[in-house]
Amino acid sequence: MAVSVGRVAAVNSNIITVKFADKVIQNEVAYAVVGDKRLKSEVIRIRGEYADLQVYEDTRGLKQGDAVEFTGELLSAELGPGLLSRTYDGLQNPLNDLAAECGNFLQRGKYLPALDMQKTWEFTPTAKVGDEVEAGYWLGFVPEGIFKHQIMVPLKLRGSWKVKSIAPKGNYTVTEKIAEVESLEDGTVEVVAMRQEWPVKLAINAYAERLRPLEPMVTQTRIIDTFFPISRGGTYCIPGPFGAGKTVLQQVTSRNADVDIVILAACGERAGEVVETLREFPELIDPRTGRSLMERTIIICNTSSMPVAAREASVYTAVTLAEYYRQMGLHVLLLADSTSRWAQALREVSGRLEEIPGEEAFPAYLESLIANFYERAGYVKLYNGEKGSVTIGGTVSPAGGNFEEPVTQGTLKVVGAFHGLSRERSDARRYPAINPLDSWSKYPNPVSEKVPEARAILRRGNEVSQMMKVVGEEGTSMDDFVLFLKSEFLDNAFLQQDSFDEVDAACSLERQRYVFEKMLSIIKTKFTFDSKDQARTFFLELTREFKNWNISPWGSEKCKEAENLLDKHVAERRA
Repeated sequence: MAVSVGRVAAVNSNIITVKFADKVIQNEVAYAVVGDKRLKSEVIRIRGEYADLQVYEDTRGLKQGDAVEFTGELLSAELGPGLLSRTYDGLQNPLNDLAAECGNFLQRGKYLPALDMQKTWEFTPTAKVGDEVEAGYWLGFVPEGIFKHQIMVPLKLRGSWKVKSIAPKGNYTVTEKIAEVESLEDGTVEVVAMRQEWPVKLAINAYAERLRPLEPMVTQTRIIDTFFPISRGGTYCIPGPFGAGKTVLQQVTSRNADVDIVILAACGERAGEVVETLREFPELIDPRTGRSLMERTIIICNTSSMPVAAREASVYTAVTLAEYYRQMGLHVLLLADSTSRWAQALREVSGRLEEIPGEEAFPAYLESLIANFYERAGYVKLYNGEKGSVTIGGTVSPAGGNFEEPVTQGTLKVVGAFHGLSRERSDARRYPAINPLDSWSKYPNPVSEKVPEARAILRRGNEVSQMMKVVGEEGTSMDDFVLFLKSEFLDNAFLQQDSFDEVDAACSLERQRYVFEKMLSIIKTKFTFDSKDQARTFFLELTREFKNWNISPWGSEKCKEAENLLDKHVAERRA
């Protein structure tokens, strides 16, 4: 419903300048009218009686004098039961429903509801008439997959309210009334339904307390959990060159991470990669339930072939959905792939607005936008004492693997962990290709306090390796050569992990603690060798036996036999 109407004054690709007479607000949604189509737009700048809007569709055919209808509403996400297992575009249009209605090619100006308006949900009330409530308080729940989807007091309400009426247990659609709440301040009555909306660029803060992210988010990937851990409610980034394994690492993390909900935001990635994700995720088995991983996953899909302006919307839509499920006391992992594409879209829009450019022509406020996005992660305590979290992991695709470029540097200033992927490691097939010398984490280590000792071995081994490239193996002392072999053994047998092995793909925290202590005891052991060839052969055999131990089911007879063989081999060469 149009609140006011303006007229197009200029068109510059997907940026249009509109002359208006009535009130217009920043980030307001508007529709540019082209024939019988209405193209969704957002106000991004206001100058006097002119407003600049970014259009989320192709502007072909739009001309000076065409009508633009302002709605008076901010760009918002639809929230309610039925979001899980769905695939949306950046504007939260359900892609499967769009394909059924439009065919294989998306039609511009076509928008569908994000939620199924006809489906009924079995509502069970938990609040009572007369209860005092605030925004975000739970009124009841409906089953959604394996979770209780909490129906809450609308997040937009402010102040104290009381429950005036609540629906009995039964089946309702997302638009039917399930409760009424009355303001304790002015007596205003608000109707509550399962469906509600929230502006995507505003953080949801309907909770009692924001807590420090100290509880580990176990990924079951050894190099992450042991060396560069992530906490629930924390942030981390995975920068790396093309082909270094970012997508596979994200898929492994989403499958094995200790979280309830996984949200994938494919922001500007190549269509081929996104199609691969869409095909594989429904087939991935969730180790927690034994069913499809897609049942607790939401995919926000905005490929490089979709409108550039919608990349920004896709990132904010994804984090808004994550915050919504956090309000239910759930732990959510948001994987944004890749924030570089989002930054490139910002650069394109900034250029068309003729703003003063920053480094590499990115907007001068790029770091501020990146910080605002990552700050929406957090570990919170709700009003009822339940705890929930949003953990954000963003990939960065710097050109040529250059970590000094603005997007990577702006990200490193705000995240709590840095998992830098290395071209050298990926070329050598050392996966995950996280560089153990350059990466870091500010979060508590859940595995061992002795990790710095292991990192020191890796660093000194790397120094010996660089020296050997100059003086050769024959110019290296036996002690230095053994130190180099120990660092290689630590890398090959512990840091590297087979994502496609049924056992080794997921290493529990208990197993990591035990295996790391065993690894540390081996690399601190003094060995005697008659020659460098003998030392090399010993560590090659030791690496093979350790890998056989890694792929043995934990606690099985095979696992015990592999460990005994390992201990026997070490004892033979102990000084």
